[in-house]
Amino acid sequence: MATLPAFFKKNEVPAGAPQSAEAVTRTNRTRVERDPYQLRALPHESVFFFAKRIDNSRLVRESDPKSRGACWSAIGAACVVGVLLTSSFAPTVATTIAGYKLEALRLEERRLREESRVLDLQEAQLLSPARLDQLARQNNLVAPASGQVFHLEGKPEGAVAMVK
Repeated sequence: MATLPAFFKKNEVPAGAPQSAEAVTRTNRTRVERDPYQLRALPHESVFFFAKRIDNSRLVRESDPKSRGACWSAIGAACVVGVLLTSSFAPTVATTIAGYKLEALRLEERRLREESRVLDLQEAQLLSPARLDQLARQNNLVAPASGQVFHLEGKPEGAVAMVK
């Protein structure tokens, strides 16, 4: 390990080589010793960015004559796209709404049929012969005697009233 630093040393001249005056002065140059506690420079430390404060509050933007037409074109295109989307979804929405209405009508029909059945049952109970006999007894109604009933004679066949 003692010879390793000597291996990397470049300022020594081999023993058998002739030395010129220039070579001697070059090898005998002294290097400035570096402070071992000084930190090395950071990358791009020498670059300096100056940020100048710019105030654009007093600037007025110049109006572009083409921008008004472009704005109206964009609004028109958006309206056309909206109308196309609405018209493409309209049949689907109408079908869905019609389905909801149809289902509501079916429910109403079921409810009305059930109500009709209940009313038919009540009518049958009210018109039953047993109930009619009970009502007749409560109101003192009796069957008519044979002399109280008059049978009307029917018109002979072929007798028709004429309109004049």
